[in-house]
Amino acid sequence: MAKKTTKKTAIKGKTLKKLDSLNQTHGKEETFEPTTLEQVWGDDGTAKYSTMDDSNYEDQLNDMDKADIQSHAAQVGVIPVDNTELLKQKLMKEFHKHVNQYRRPTGPNDKNSLPSEEVQKILREGK
Repeated sequence: MAKKTTKKTAIKGKTLKKLDSLNQTHGKEETFEPTTLEQVWGDDGTAKYSTMDDSNYEDQLNDMDKADIQSHAAQVGVIPVDNTELLKQKLMKEFHKHVNQYRRPTGPNDKNSLPSEEVQKILREGK
């Protein structure tokens, strides 16, 4: 017996396409503080990977052949393996670690670190 596609699955596929095109923003201002002395002196982190953008780095990896990816992995400090897809995943993981070192968010404000007196009173009730 042939399988019938239901209207529900057809609609679900269309919904996923619409959701992929949506962008969500938050109202938080993205500010970062330097974490190393090199960052204070002006190092922006592009020396190791020549970019700080995920999509650009992924495009670079897709343009490389197997030998280029393995030599790039050795330069970056990742042990090259024979499976290219696995190696690309490892390189992307290391790239995200590198980017996160340069994008440490600033700490919370001092005035917002302590809860209000009413909240502190409620918290003290459990003692």
